[in-house]
Amino acid sequence: MSAQPIPEKRSRRKLILILTTVLVLGAAGAGGWWWWSGQAQAGGADAAAAAAKAPALYFALEPAFVVNLVDAQVVRYLQADVQLMTRDAETATALEAHAPAVRNRLLLLFGQQSATQLAQRTAKERLQEQALAEVRDVLKAEGAADRVEAVYFTSLVTQ
Repeated sequence: MSAQPIPEKRSRRKLILILTTVLVLGAAGAGGWWWWSGQAQAGGADAAAAAAKAPALYFALEPAFVVNLVDAQVVRYLQADVQLMTRDAETATALEAHAPAVRNRLLLLFGQQSATQLAQRTAKERLQEQALAEVRDVLKAEGAADRVEAVYFTSLVTQ
């Protein structure tokens, strides 16, 4: 009862096949990484160049917003001066045209806040993000350019 030796040719073929597969997959992965990193750098450079070319345009929503906050125990108010920033002249024109609708949406949003929420920096930043989304939604609904980049609170007072 002797054990038959494993044919050496068959095991070499498997080894060569496995090594070839690993090398091909490695080369494909390296090529994909190279392509994606090149795309990210090119896209980032284009975006940076475009941002550097266009100056920021600020649109002040005046007069200041004054709303009652939702605090149940005490009557509290929020007064906020808000400015919107864009780099697109078409969007700046749309903001002027639709300022009443934008103010309405922001008044409704600000009136849903409480003084305890607004005491936290993270809550103020979240409110900025929500306000930005509201402004963009109004402009989209009107079919206008909606490239507003930021909402800035230049004054924010709770009483």
